[in-house]
Amino acid sequence: MKNRTLIISVATTCFALSGCMTTDGGQMAMDDASASAEVVQVGGADMFPTRNIIENAVNSPIHTNLVAAVKAAGLVETLSGPGPFTVFAPTDDAFAALPAGTVETLLMPENKAMLSKILTYHVVPGSVTAADLMQKIRAGGGKAMLTTVAGETLTATMENGSVKLQGKSGTAYVTQADVMQSNGVIHVINGVVLPQ
Repeated sequence: MKNRTLIISVATTCFALSGCMTTDGGQMAMDDASASAEVVQVGGADMFPTRNIIENAVNSPIHTNLVAAVKAAGLVETLSGPGPFTVFAPTDDAFAALPAGTVETLLMPENKAMLSKILTYHVVPGSVTAADLMQKIRAGGGKAMLTTVAGETLTATMENGSVKLQGKSGTAYVTQADVMQSNGVIHVINGVVLPQ
């Protein structure tokens, strides 16, 4: 009877462990999805709250222009840092709506300072959730003035149930809020707002 119990115990243990092994016998790493139930998707890609802004952004199929711009501006290290940061992240469609040739011109090495200023105009220090933003808008009598990392102001208001951002030039609406990151939060927006 002891042998039968030992065999069943070993078989059960092997069966349980087989779920943790790859087909070649190697140990599988636990993925981020099992680490948190708060995984959301952007553009059909998982965004893990245990990863930083850059680690998630590079996986978003609707932010390829933004990622290329961040790399060209030399902001990868900054946005991978501890933060926290609030990023209003324009989609590829938002960049495509700019006048023809704008993105290509901004990505040129000689325009790095201008590109950096535009990108940091989309970043606010601290972690500002949608609830925080709406509270700021209410407290400001329908308008919140957000000081960006670029040192200029973005104006946030509510319009038809959506948060509207007004730059010195350009308007954008938040299309997906509260994509939480290990070093802040991303709000997806449908336009590119520009500083002076």
